[in-house]
Amino acid sequence: MDSPLQSQQMQPNAMYPGADIPQYSIDRDSNGEIEKYKWYESERYGYDVGEAATRRWVKCHWHGYLRARWLEHLEGNRFWIELDRGDFGLLQRASFLDQDLLPQIVEKLKRGEENLGVLSWAESNHVPSEPVVRILLALDINSRRLLHRFECC
Repeated sequence: MDSPLQSQQMQPNAMYPGADIPQYSIDRDSNGEIEKYKWYESERYGYDVGEAATRRWVKCHWHGYLRARWLEHLEGNRFWIELDRGDFGLLQRASFLDQDLLPQIVEKLKRGEENLGVLSWAESNHVPSEPVVRILLALDINSRRLLHRFECC
């Protein structure tokens, strides 16, 4: 079994676009993050906190972690095998979207804002809603949520 602290890079695979692009696994990478969190929490408490720390990491960090991986995938920075391969590099191909507005919205999403927060920002800054809505529909953040195996319990 791989150590969670080892590189999470996987070998190129012809099933995915650009066989020369390294592929990464959210499952493997998040397990590494969880192991680091468990180690930190165990050190902090002075004993092995085990599964409780895993559940706490999932509750507190999973959605932010997943959003960051999804944005890396959309930007074409990292190919995550669990995410839609058609979305890889979407932001580089999105010439139909307002290129001045797109980076501002992506930055807000990186900070954890939801669609409503982006729309509120646009309204308060007198940004026309039509290009903002077009970008939000193209990114479709609400359909990109994956459940962690501990979330259902």
